[in-house]
Amino acid sequence: MELTTSELKRCVLVNISGRIDGSTAPELEQTLKTLLDSGHYRFVLDVGGVTFLSSAGIRVLVSTWRAARRFNRGDLRLANVPARISEVLDLTGLNDHFAQFSSTVEAVGSF
Repeated sequence: MELTTSELKRCVLVNISGRIDGSTAPELEQTLKTLLDSGHYRFVLDVGGVTFLSSAGIRVLVSTWRAARRFNRGDLRLANVPARISEVLDLTGLNDHFAQFSSTVEAVGSF
């Protein structure tokens, strides 16, 4: 898995590519937790390059989403969601929780 973060005016853009599974989810979790601890609560995750999302990855997304939304401070939004990842979110009932956008520009502009 490869991760890059960019602090924008409205939010933090996190580009993710590769597999998010049990061995890579802790790295993603640590990156997002560090951003939360530094006072960032608005996230756009560009998951266009993600090829696999395991339950460990879903747990990281949900925990970050909850932490960001606590006290109405922010949100976590997904951009460029591949069909396979969208199916996983649909099967778990999480499609309604995460706002999904077809491009990063739309996702960042939604804040």
